[in-house]
Formats: sequence, structure tokens, C-alpha cells
Amino acid sequence: MSDEFEFADKVPLSFDRLGNKIIYQTEAKGFNPGLIVLLVVGGLLLTFLVGNYVLYSYAQKTLPPRKKKPISKKKMKKERLKQGVSAPGE
Repeated sequence: MSDEFEFADKVPLSFDRLGNKIIYQTEAKGFNPGLIVLLVVGGLLLTFLVGNYVLYSYAQKTLPPRKKKPISKKKMKKERLKQGVSAPGE
């Protein structure tokens, strides 16, 4: 009979007692599904940003510079008047 109560005063290894609350200590059983989704979305976003940067830098090296739109004669005349230079023929 005495060997039945041998472990009565000891707390089992699977949980600890704090007052009347029991805190269970469980082992990790793989990754959290939320963490997996976060990692996948973060990886895709990072891949997208790096890809955009690579394409942008490649385009800067290979494409010719943009041609400027031609300025109309009216606008050129207004610009010259603003600067104080008289337009020829006036």
C-alpha cells in the first residue's frame, strides 16, 4: 500500500501547477500554418521586388533615352518673352 502513494507529492513532468491553473508544456509539432502563409507571401513579395529592380536596371542599360516632345512655336515665344528676350521679327 505504501508504494501506491510514493509519487503523490511530486508534479508530473507534463505540466506544472500554479495555484488552481494548469499550464501544459507541449512540444512543437511542426510549423504554424500562419507562419507558412506569411513566409510564402513574404517570399513572393521579395521575389517581385527583386525582379522589378533587375528589369529596371537592365532597361536603363539597354534602352535608348526617351526623346523629348517638340515644343510648339507658341510656347517658345512665351518662354522668350518671360525671360525678356524679344522674339525675332517683333
